[in-house]
Amino acid sequence: MYAHAQALRKGRTSVVNHFYSVTVITYQRHKYFLDFDNARKVIAALKNSDELGFTQTISFIVMPDHFHWLFQLKNKENLSEVLRRVKGCSSFNIKNKHTPQVWQQGFYDSLIRNEDHLIAQARYIVANPLRASLVKYIGDYPFWDCIYLK
Repeated sequence: MYAHAQALRKGRTSVVNHFYSVTVITYQRHKYFLDFDNARKVIAALKNSDELGFTQTISFIVMPDHFHWLFQLKNKENLSEVLRRVKGCSSFNIKNKHTPQVWQQGFYDSLIRNEDHLIAQARYIVANPLRASLVKYIGDYPFWDCIYLK
């Protein structure tokens, strides 16, 4: 087990109906999601988690080498298990003979404290491509969604 993965789990809690923000990074920061189909496969895995009743997505963004996801945990599955499913589902669909590993071990998570924190985190997530100078206008970036911007 990688030391950083153990450190990431220290103090982690999983509470049904609480909101979490997670960041998942690709293996060696490889830019797998410059490929449109690969980015869509991550989005499909997030939507699948919602459809199966594990989560309710508030916002997400798939960047070239990572994704951010803000969601409400909806059932008894713990946070680590939900992320294991999402990473497993997306990597299964992305992997090929040239891509032996898609994700770094572990993930970064933050428990959302209140509604103000929830809204601020959703804005932070959606603004990622702007801060990274990938686009001038968020509407020009294809791999995101947010319930507050419908």
